[in-house]
Amino acid sequence: MKKSLIALALAAGFALSAQAADVVDTAIKAGNFKTLVTAIQAAGLVDTLKGAGPFTVFAPTDEAFAKIPKATLDGLLKDKAALTKVLTYHVVAGKVMAKDVKPGMVKTVQGSEITLATMGGVTVNGAMVIAADVAADNGVIHAIDTVIMPK
Repeated sequence: MKKSLIALALAAGFALSAQAADVVDTAIKAGNFKTLVTAIQAAGLVDTLKGAGPFTVFAPTDEAFAKIPKATLDGLLKDKAALTKVLTYHVVAGKVMAKDVKPGMVKTVQGSEITLATMGGVTVNGAMVIAADVAADNGVIHAIDTVIMPK
């Protein structure tokens, strides 16, 4: 009986570790999106970004968030509506790998458009993609060096 319980526990543990990661878990595992993950949690977007997707997330790194004055960032983290607007401005429906990015305007989940460019690397509203094609189960993450703000 004990052996079968141990086998069952091991099988369950293996099944959990074998699960692939969604964009939120992938961002957590990457280690350089701590502020982004905190913002996603504050905005109540975790369940959405763990959903089926697919999503393309232009994810500001911790260094990108560090460019925002602390008082501004703290205020944004306390304003759920404004925070949601900023975060969803970084998300595009569908899974777009860097090699498939076409220059031009693309509608975000927030509803506004962002400008993608491919000269000298991929940029989003001027923010440089510094790490592309971080694959997740429900999409892809492209790390960017600046937080982009909707108008």
